[in-house]
Amino acid sequence: MSTSDRLDATFAALADPTRRAILARLAKGDATVMDLAKPFSMSQPAISKHLKVLEQAGLISRGSDAQRRPRRIEAKPLGEANEWLENYRKFWEGRYQQLDALLDELKLSKQTKTKRAKRPRS
Repeated sequence: MSTSDRLDATFAALADPTRRAILARLAKGDATVMDLAKPFSMSQPAISKHLKVLEQAGLISRGSDAQRRPRRIEAKPLGEANEWLENYRKFWEGRYQQLDALLDELKLSKQTKTKRAKRPRS
């Protein structure tokens, strides 16, 4: 899967609030499907469908612990998404710095004009 495909899958998976809530729960530690289904008012098969989307995106993996199959969060896809977003954060930070410089320049210009207007004419 290419980086672009992984980003598509990651953002598509993150578009759903239930899946984001599942990831938030898994960030605290591994959990079974039953554990993950508890806070939601939906059936276990519905939760399993969300888990499948998260697994296909590589955001979670299934472990093996005796009879249990706990899910765990996988950091790599979220790291790639964060890296992609970081480029845009830097872009907007640069734009805000330019806007701050322009506002400072306008403020200084206005102060200079006010001082000149208050000077007594000779």
